[in-house]
Amino acid sequence: MRAMAIQGSPGIDNLRPLEKPDPEPGHGQIVVRIRAASLNYRDLLTVTSGGGHRLPLVPLSDGGGEVVATGPGVTRVKTGDRVTPCFFQNWSAGRSPARHALLSRGGPLDGCLEEYLLLSEQGVVRTPDHLTDLEVATLPCAALTAWRALFVDARIQPGDAVLCQGTGGVSIFVLQFAKAAGAEVILTSSSDEKLERGRALGADHTINYRSHPDWSSEVRKVASDGVDVVIEVGGAQTLKESFKSIRMDGHIAIIGILSGTAQEILLYDFIRTRAKVQGVSVGNRDEFEDMCRAISLHRLRPVVDRVFPFEEARDALRLMQSGGHFGKICIEI
Repeated sequence: MRAMAIQGSPGIDNLRPLEKPDPEPGHGQIVVRIRAASLNYRDLLTVTSGGGHRLPLVPLSDGGGEVVATGPGVTRVKTGDRVTPCFFQNWSAGRSPARHALLSRGGPLDGCLEEYLLLSEQGVVRTPDHLTDLEVATLPCAALTAWRALFVDARIQPGDAVLCQGTGGVSIFVLQFAKAAGAEVILTSSSDEKLERGRALGADHTINYRSHPDWSSEVRKVASDGVDVVIEVGGAQTLKESFKSIRMDGHIAIIGILSGTAQEILLYDFIRTRAKVQGVSVGNRDEFEDMCRAISLHRLRPVVDRVFPFEEARDALRLMQSGGHFGKICIEI
């Protein structure tokens, strides 16, 4: 079967074709024909840095397809079912296993940039019927991260104000989910064109953070007491503004590190706001299934910005590196 793997050393140019043997399922295992995959910022970091994983490595945690073979003892799915792999293959419910014990697709386990994927039957979720394979491929990481941040950790309520930073995959899913839940959404971006697209998706207020570097003052104009939830994807250069935007006892979800990982934070900010600051790293299978039911109920459709053929996977990564996308970048396999 065809695959794309990081070979030799990290780097986008070292993502090259690789022939692998077709997998055969053992007890409790299934083989999924991957029809599409999508990119996350994590995938870009893995390809460019190696992520400390052994090489060669097939990247991309997220994909979608159909079950084409099952091993003995499989009961959760059957041949012909449309499924998507869970990001964490061994976190089905409840509290997460210890960090060193978590098994994630796209590193250390081979990911979805290949034609056939061998999986445990416990590591997949059936997909919403109304979604295409490309749309399904966007769900495992970005969508579930947004879902967990809003409904598991922050537990948003109708009428809450949610601030989304940027227009990447997680932020656009947050916008869609929050609006479906009856929340008010403020969206930031450096692009007026992207902000216009965000308004078309339902954003109530938009802020160009390039025009307004102290964007928290603009947030306070529409939410004078501060927002209930901040989806923090910027990292080092945005966290201080997030603290200035949050209401008393609000919730800041730490998801991204786009502007770096280190920043001096005054402990007074925590005391002053009494904000709950919580890191988010995707979620478990039960939460994934809850999310898929909500997507089906509301007939939500993920925003796919660009689609690349399998052979142009490197170009897809370069687009992500440039930050020129709105929503998700996908690859057809």
